Amino acid sequence: MKPEELSDTDFQTLAGFRRALREFTHFSERAAEAAGLTPQQHQALLAIRAERGLTVGELAERLLLRPHSVSGLADRLERLELIQRRPSAIDRRRTELDLTEAGKATLQSLSEEHRAELRRLRPTLSALLAEL
Repeated sequence: MKPEELSDTDFQTLAGFRRALREFTHFSERAAEAAGLTPQQHQALLAIRAERGLTVGELAERLLLRPHSVSGLADRLERLELIQRRPSAIDRRRTELDLTEAGKATLQSLSEEHRAELRRLRPTLSALLAEL
């Protein structure tokens, strides 16, 4: 079966969708920097909060990075007092990452901003997705 040829409208829709994604990414990068974080640090905090009990290796998988890179990232977040390492309650050989109170507060503020931006972009994204 031959794939359907893309029309001019398809290309316009794909370009519009890509622009909307980039607009959100740009917003997200600026918001993280305004909070004193790199975009990668923000993404790490979000992953740690979303999936409690992550190890450095598991966080590396979520961030699509190498474990040694994430180990350094975790070290920096720990120095900023945004995360802490703790032994697992289930398996003491396992060290898990958890947000501190400061980390929770920082992430809460950033997430409120991101949710508002996504709500602003929702009509555009929905219309573009419907076109595909």
